[in-house]
Amino acid sequence: MAATRVARGLAVVAILALVVARPTAARADNIDVLIKDAKSGSDYKVRLAAVLGLAKVGDKRGIPALIGALGDSDKTVRGAAAVALGKLITAATPATTRGQAKTALEKLLAKESTDSVKKVAQKTLDQLAALEAASSAVTTGGIYVFVDKMASKAEPVEELRKLMRDTATSVLSKKAKDFMQTWPGGKAPTKKDLTAKSVSGFYLDGTVNELTVKQKGASATISCKINMLIATYPEKSIFGMLTGTASVAGSSDASDIALAKQDCVAAVVEDLVQSKVIPTIRQKAGS
Repeated sequence: MAATRVARGLAVVAILALVVARPTAARADNIDVLIKDAKSGSDYKVRLAAVLGLAKVGDKRGIPALIGALGDSDKTVRGAAAVALGKLITAATPATTRGQAKTALEKLLAKESTDSVKKVAQKTLDQLAALEAASSAVTTGGIYVFVDKMASKAEPVEELRKLMRDTATSVLSKKAKDFMQTWPGGKAPTKKDLTAKSVSGFYLDGTVNELTVKQKGASATISCKINMLIATYPEKSIFGMLTGTASVAGSSDASDIALAKQDCVAAVVEDLVQSKVIPTIRQKAGS
């Protein structure tokens, strides 16, 4: 039975790629019906047909429904929706909508267990990243920051690494809007690319060095120590080493401790990037 369902998922994804590539006309009043069925069809076949229909028509109004379908209970519907979004979302799609699709695809990838669905979801996510990069104009004489994957000596390693990177990129986006974190084409720039535009390149990385929990009765104190480094890019000549610490008090409940760990790490990274990293890079770049 499992093998049959996997085969069905693979077949539908492959078929959809062909269907979307050859859109045909349909009555505009069908869109509302398709959107409704994609969201609330009682049978997966109804929802799948709706997703396929939205993809075939190619009407941009169907994008929100397709984003919602990424969370469908049926893997075939999820995979079909991921493929459809890769076809329907273009550079003309509003940035807010592209951001919603990106977030939904990332959530899907984090939970998905079916390889075929993960593959098409990642492909669409990569396409969105390329669109985002292509839409970012390179400012002559500007600043480019490459934020690396980060590291952690504490558990859970992958979650903490992602938290550090997400926090760093978010703070840079909000507090240093003139800093570029993407480059046209989706790939990191070479030294030649940077020189051609007189752009100063920088590299940012960090490590969770310590993350401790001290429990006393029903309370707990979580302490963390983060090291971050700033270097030139792409040479990686280090010129800044930063350290930050924090403590968070909470209950000794396991779930509260897990959240407190995240709060501690995020708080330190946010403070370091805002108060140290950004000013240091600006000074080094002479801006």
